[in-house]
Amino acid sequence: MTHSPHRQPAIRTASPSEISPSGIATDAPQAPQTDDDALTLAYAIAAAADERKAGNVTILQVGEVSYLADYFVIATGFSTVQVRAIARSIEVTLEVDLNRRPLRLEGQGDSSWIVMDYGDVIVHVFMPEARDFYDLEAFWGHANQIVYQPSVQIAGQRPGYSFGPEQA
Repeated sequence: MTHSPHRQPAIRTASPSEISPSGIATDAPQAPQTDDDALTLAYAIAAAADERKAGNVTILQVGEVSYLADYFVIATGFSTVQVRAIARSIEVTLEVDLNRRPLRLEGQGDSSWIVMDYGDVIVHVFMPEARDFYDLEAFWGHANQIVYQPSVQIAGQRPGYSFGPEQA
């Protein structure tokens, strides 16, 4: 599939009826079948980041525009302690639930930006200033964006994911 470098990301919001009990938008347009494992991994990472109250959790589908990975998961922590806690939550959750360990882990020293490489998914956990400075969403602006909706404290409601409306 050929992509124009000026193509805007496709974003659509999943309705509550499209969210499965596992919290994944089931009827919403998703990645091709070959990316199912990577997309599941990206959602698991987003949920683990949300467990530690990460802000503005976003999934970028970069596989069609880059050979680096299929998805980037980007999250914000509001202190160095929180950035480390988010990264640790992701690491432990994936190891226990999915038997996955990061291939590489960088940035734990100063904790303003931690990068975790899971092969098909790369995780970026930023402090707000670093996230604003590097602005990966703008840099990868031609990639499709999936905005993770944090879990809501309403009984019986699961975390959701939104795929916003296609932008012109």
